[in-house]
Amino acid sequence: MQHYQKRAAAVAKRSVLAIAVLAGLVISANAAAADDGSLTWNGITLYGAADVGVAYQSHGAPLSQDVYFGLDYLVSKNGNKSTTSLAPNGLSQSKIGLKGTEKLTDGLDFVFNLEMGFNPTSGRLSDALASLVHNNGKAAVDQKTASDGSRAGQVFNGPAFAGVSSKEFGTLTLGRHNTPLADVIGKDDPQAGSYAFSVIGYSGATAGGGNTENVRADNSVKYNYNYQHFRFAAMWQFGKNDGSPGDGGQVSVGADFGGLSVDGVYAFKNTSIAAGSLSATQIAPCATATATGCGLAHDSLAATISDNESWTLAANYKLDDHWKLFGGYEQITYSNPSNPLAAGFDGLGGYTISVTNNNAYAFDKKLKVSWVGARFQLSKEWSLAGGYYHYDQNDYHSAKNSAGEIVRAPCSNNGFAQCSGNLDAFSLVADYRFTKRFDAYAGVMYSKVADGLSNGYLHDNNTNLMTGLRFQF
Repeated sequence: MQHYQKRAAAVAKRSVLAIAVLAGLVISANAAAADDGSLTWNGITLYGAADVGVAYQSHGAPLSQDVYFGLDYLVSKNGNKSTTSLAPNGLSQSKIGLKGTEKLTDGLDFVFNLEMGFNPTSGRLSDALASLVHNNGKAAVDQKTASDGSRAGQVFNGPAFAGVSSKEFGTLTLGRHNTPLADVIGKDDPQAGSYAFSVIGYSGATAGGGNTENVRADNSVKYNYNYQHFRFAAMWQFGKNDGSPGDGGQVSVGADFGGLSVDGVYAFKNTSIAAGSLSATQIAPCATATATGCGLAHDSLAATISDNESWTLAANYKLDDHWKLFGGYEQITYSNPSNPLAAGFDGLGGYTISVTNNNAYAFDKKLKVSWVGARFQLSKEWSLAGGYYHYDQNDYHSAKNSAGEIVRAPCSNNGFAQCSGNLDAFSLVADYRFTKRFDAYAGVMYSKVADGLSNGYLHDNNTNLMTGLRFQF
């Protein structure tokens, strides 16, 4: 009961804060309109987006009112039937934010950014972990769309940082950041991080360097520096705190040469958390007082813990005023954590992790992600974008031999999630821009998993068709 009261109090507190934030944004917008009609006033800019449409999935799950993408745009384990539904955030995350600058001295400014992502179909703050809680104890065929994620019901579930910026020495900020890796992935994705049409936009494994909770980093310090055609970014995340018990770091180096833009990123995250729903057995009452693995809180979650490391190379090339090409490659390594986590800690968004698995990787898992694509500007209003995305997973399956030793047990089928496997996806999107701030789009993404990556899937493929409207300011 205490745990439920704690969660209820946290939700109420977030709701009050959200109302206060929205009121502040309205006041800022009114002040801006009273000035010169722009959305910047005294160095403070109000920005945001609202993106909503209708989608069809050949093998989908019902709409979630919590997780930010709402529907199974990508092939997913619980996708089991054709669905037609309202669909949120197809091209862009719906959000409201404030960012600003204040001159401190000549050449030195104070800067800040606060952003709140929401689901336009429900009006709720985006909360991926709430979608996992909703599926606790349910069979796959009865589940709604759900996923882990870095937007976990926080009022400011996007960036939330402050710092100083100098044209000569760069920008140093402290708080919650989009990571350098996420910045590069978004820049070099042909579908610009779209949830509905990009594998690396829908799934945060790529931008998160292994796990989607790491797309954004709480309690972090980030530095950006640009010099002529070159750029550099670094980030350090402090561990040993709720939501992010492990430390992490990233370094990004990039350059522009004519129409070519290239970036390389190294990232690591210790004690990384991949949250998931609890099984029916885990939330069922215990048969005896000494029984374990049962009777867990219905609003808690399970998690796989790992140490992650990734290397990424990505680029885009502007051929002319019409064509732009994109491509990238990332290799992610997952290993058992050097500092295992005991169950019972509060994870991201205040959700309690009641079950932990610290031994998922007797042998390292390696996930190789690659993508290519292009955008074509037909006219001032019309544009087309196409992309191909591929996952390749190694075989890291293990078993005990007659001597009780853990040894490799190679496999390349869907019998185990640890078998080698792959994912392939193709997408095409047409966009029509009515005005600077308003556009309409329609597109399709086909995705398919095979062998180890299809373990536990009700269907191994999904076709997603979506059309939507987007307003940005």
